[in-house]
Amino acid sequence: MRAYEVYFDTLEGMLKRAFSEQEDVLEAAAEKIADSLMGGGMLYTFGTGHAHLLAEEIFYRAGGLVRVCPMLDERLMLHVSASRSSQWERTAGLGEELMEKYPAGAGDVVLLISNSGRNTVPVEVARLARERGAVTIALTSLAHSGRVTPRNPWGQRLFEVCDLVLDNMGVPGDACVPLPDGRFVSPTSTAVGSALLQAMAARVEEIAREKGNPVETFISSNVDGGDEWNERLIEKYRDRIPGL
Repeated sequence: MRAYEVYFDTLEGMLKRAFSEQEDVLEAAAEKIADSLMGGGMLYTFGTGHAHLLAEEIFYRAGGLVRVCPMLDERLMLHVSASRSSQWERTAGLGEELMEKYPAGAGDVVLLISNSGRNTVPVEVARLARERGAVTIALTSLAHSGRVTPRNPWGQRLFEVCDLVLDNMGVPGDACVPLPDGRFVSPTSTAVGSALLQAMAARVEEIAREKGNPVETFISSNVDGGDEWNERLIEKYRDRIPGL
C-alpha cells in the first residue's frame, strides 16, 4: 500500500469515528454556540502553533458564521518564529493578556484547540474563560493528551478544564504514516478538526433557524453581490471582532 493510501484510509477511519462516536457532544456544542449567538454572544476561538489554523478555519469564511472572533497573537503563530512560538505557548501570563484583548465572558462560548492539550496558554485561557462565565469547548486528541503530563502551573490538560470535549481521534504525536525507522509522517489533526468545526457550524445555523432566530453568515466575496453583503456585516461587527 502506498503512503498516500495509508494516510487516506487512516484519515477516513478517524473521520468516521469522530462523527459516529461523538454525535451527542457535537449536538451539545452546537446547541451551546447557537444559544450564545441567538442571545447576542460571541464564539471565540483559540489555538497555538498549527492549532491557530483551526482557530481561523471558521472565521470570515464563505458560508461561515459571522460572530466568530479568533483570539490572535503573533507570538503564538508560525509566521514570525515557529520555534519560538513553541516556547511562548508554555508561558504563564500570556493567557491573561489575551483575555484583556478578547473579553470573553458570560453569554459567550470559547472554543480552544490543542492537539496535546498540555501546554500553558490554552489551559490558562480555558480556566480564565470559565471563571468569567463563558462556556468552554475543547478540540483535542484524547489519545495524545491522555499519555502526556501537563506542562503548565496548574497540572491540568485542556480536556480537564473545559465544559465539553471534542476528540479529533488522532494518534499520539499526530502523524500517522509509519516510516521504516520508526518515525511517522502526515498529521491528521487539522483535517479532522476542520471537518468537525465546519459540521458543527452548519448545525449551529440549523438550530438557530429551527428556533426562528437565524444567525448571520458570510457569503463568498467572489460571487456577485458578495462584497456588498459582507461589508454590511463587517461594519456591524468591526468593533467586536478585532480581526475584521
